[in-house]
Amino acid sequence: MTPEKEFRKGGSRLAGSTASPSPQKPRKKRTSRQKAMLVVYVVVTVLAALVVLGFVLSRLLFVKPSISLDGGRPELSEGDGTGGDLDTQTPGVYGSGRKEDFFTFLVIGRDTGGGGNTDTLMLASYDVPKQKLSVMSIPRDTMVNVSWDIKKINSVYNVYGGGDRGIDALDKEISQLVGFVPDFQVVVEWDAVGELVDATGGVWFEVPRNMNYDDPTQDLHIHIDAGYQLLDGEDAMGVIRYRHDNDRRYGYADGDLGRIKTQQAFLKAVVEQCLQIKNVTKIQQLAEVFNKNVTTNLTIQNLLWFGQQAIFGGLEMENVNFVTMPCTNKSVWSREYGNMQSYVVPNTNELVDLVNEYFNPYLEDLSSRELDIMYVNADGTIGSSTGRLEDTTHNAKWLARQSQSSATPPPAESEGPVEETTTPVETAPVETESPEASDVPSPSPSEGGGESAVPPLETPAETAVPSAPPSETPAVTPGPSPVPVTESPDGPPEGIPIL
Repeated sequence: MTPEKEFRKGGSRLAGSTASPSPQKPRKKRTSRQKAMLVVYVVVTVLAALVVLGFVLSRLLFVKPSISLDGGRPELSEGDGTGGDLDTQTPGVYGSGRKEDFFTFLVIGRDTGGGGNTDTLMLASYDVPKQKLSVMSIPRDTMVNVSWDIKKINSVYNVYGGGDRGIDALDKEISQLVGFVPDFQVVVEWDAVGELVDATGGVWFEVPRNMNYDDPTQDLHIHIDAGYQLLDGEDAMGVIRYRHDNDRRYGYADGDLGRIKTQQAFLKAVVEQCLQIKNVTKIQQLAEVFNKNVTTNLTIQNLLWFGQQAIFGGLEMENVNFVTMPCTNKSVWSREYGNMQSYVVPNTNELVDLVNEYFNPYLEDLSSRELDIMYVNADGTIGSSTGRLEDTTHNAKWLARQSQSSATPPPAESEGPVEETTTPVETAPVETESPEASDVPSPSPSEGGGESAVPPLETPAETAVPSAPPSETPAVTPGPSPVPVTESPDGPPEGIPIL
């Protein structure tokens, strides 16, 4: 065998080998177009992955709240159509569906330093497709159809013990004022406002007047000058709580309605501050404030969904609307205090128009016949548009007191819910007329129907009280001369029968 034929293992790599190495295939160079396409492919793949991840996270973090149809709108009970209790019915009763993505809220502000009464009540609606947020303040002195002596709506939550039972009771009263049960409830301790202001770095606000008030029992000290200024949390709390100075000679001319106007203006400034993009970075601080001071049937994911809709959906301040329930000042005798208490009663037609324009979540308009509106007669007795009062003793005791304290017979009755078309006249508050909210006592078992301090929510209202006391009504010991009642109701508004 010739040397050229002799091969060993790996012979091609042996020195002197005549075998040639295997040639390697040269790499094909990518063109500029191919390189660009590769970059685009990588970017698209990454973006697709981020979109999928974002979608998954958004489904977990931003959850649209579901609306329960178990509540709905109150309706007069079946009968002759002129009276009766208000029962909660489902929307199907009306054949009217809901507006798309239209949500309603009852915001309840509790002042823990002032006894925990719900001195701030606001009905809110958020129309997501139209990006409109509307808020209506309901005055704390609004008269409602309850069995106890002090019939102010701010007492309802505490009388029923707060918590879920208090919320249910408030829902009932609100539904009888506005014609529907709010979808969600948010109970806010007022301290949250101050902490929220601090978390956002303060709020610029035009303080409408000098404010000076001291209450050592609540450790409350308000000393703020009028004018445009940056408010921290403590000053913000002072602004929204102030109503008058200690001697009451300086304060809002229209009392609590004046305070409501200031609260609305301030809350609007807070909303504007929170909608600023810079505060998105403070979401953790805001969430901590929320968790500490707010009780609600909304989840955090629901709230994040609303925040997402507002910030990225384009909610503008010109579409944030604050209003106050149309109402008229009235005075009603209190058997507990033996003096006249100040109230406000709704102006029915104006209220119905306002609710239908901004707050009604249903396609069908609200009717005044669906409401339970309290009113005050010219002789000082009270009535309800349903024809029935839950307090079965008030009118009889008031008329008996009147007949024994004066030989002059009371003026003729002019029944019907009060319907005013003008705003309340601004007058200085009467010092002896109304105690602070925290001083209002819980009803005793002897009040109302005489059975229980806290009647069950489902208990039907009692039969209407006659215009004159029954013959067996016991004599009432005369007290101080009553404050004369000068209101002259104009009669029932259109759509409400004279009962």
